[in-house]
Order: sequence, then C-alpha cells, then structure tokens
Amino acid sequence: MIRRTALAALPLAFLVALAPVAWSGTAAAKPSTQLTDQDKAKLAQVETYLNGIQTLKSQFQQINPDGSLVRGTFQLKRPGKMRIDYDPPNKNFIVADGHFVYFWDAEAKEQSNAPIGSTMADFILRPDLHLSGDVTVTSMDDSAGVLEVTLVQTKDPGLGRLTLMFQEQPFTLKRWRVLDAQGATTEVALLDPQAGVSLDDSQFYFRDPSRRKERD
Repeated sequence: MIRRTALAALPLAFLVALAPVAWSGTAAAKPSTQLTDQDKAKLAQVETYLNGIQTLKSQFQQINPDGSLVRGTFQLKRPGKMRIDYDPPNKNFIVADGHFVYFWDAEAKEQSNAPIGSTMADFILRPDLHLSGDVTVTSMDDSAGVLEVTLVQTKDPGLGRLTLMFQEQPFTLKRWRVLDAQGATTEVALLDPQAGVSLDDSQFYFRDPSRRKERD
C-alpha cells in the first residue's frame, strides 16, 4: 500500500507516470481521438519498437516543475522489471521486481509499494504492449525528425498526460514529458540509451538500505 507521505518526498517525473490509478467518484468521459492512416502507421512503428526492447540502460536528466535538475540511471528489463537510481546526494530509488513497484524515500528511511498492475508502470513493463485499450492516444506530432505521442488513461484522462518523444533517424525513445492533474510538467531526457544490454536480475529486487546498514 502506497503511503502518500513517502511519495511526496520522491522526484516527480517517474512518480506521475508510475502513480497508482486514483479512483474517481464520477466516471470521466473517454477522450476522443481521430487518427489518420499515417498516424496509425506511426503508432504501429512505436509499438513494434517498444515491444522489441527487452533490456535498456540509460543515464537520464530530469527537469522538475520548479526548474530544478536531477540526474540518475534508468534500467529496464521486460517484462516486469525496472530500476531508477538518482545520482548523489539524492539517495531515493524506485524498483519494480515483476510483481510490485517499490519506492524508497531515503530522507524518511521508509519504503512504499503498489502492485505493478495498479500503476502506469504496467504500460511499459507488460510483455505485450499496445497503444490502445486502457491507454488512449490523444495527439500525435511529427516534425523536425521527432515524433511525439501523447497518452492518457482511457478510464480517467484527467489524471494526467504522458508524452513519449522519439527520434526518428534512427528510431529511438529519447525523452518523455509528464503533465500531472495539477498542471505541473516534468520532463525526462534519456542520455545515450543502450538497448539489448546484459542486466543482472539481482538489482531488480527491493532491498531495504537501512536494514543493510544495521547488518553491517
């Protein structure tokens, strides 16, 4: 169960994309999307590209809504596994082990967690990824060699928007932008992402850093 006090201390870019689906007392209207045949062909390319990524490792740069900048390392091993470590002095991290997503709040020295299926992390970690169904494409922009695809949760689009940005030559995910329900924008840029790399499974399990220190 995620504790909001712990989540509040974590950087926003991944949290908004990974935040648990909030229940809304009234059903939100489904967003309407009109895609051209060209748009549909581009979406098929995006799906093929994302489904082809089994492992990915990259340094990243995150610009927060207040303009502050943080850096770190992003690692992905599909299906189900992900790790995000922030560079010192920030000691927060996020780990998905195939079943749960864990958030470590270094200042509070506590972890929070949620089932992957109840988070937006499920979108990119699932074994068979589709840009339809429980996510809806609301807009696409293809200009200057960059393709932008904006997504919302189909059942509750008011929770926020996630925009994926792809370099088209060669076709590569380079950054994403998150607009949360309060109107705050956070952007993450992947710096020299490396796909198909070997990643050790042991780093995709949550280990409590405070207990490790106690054992030492």
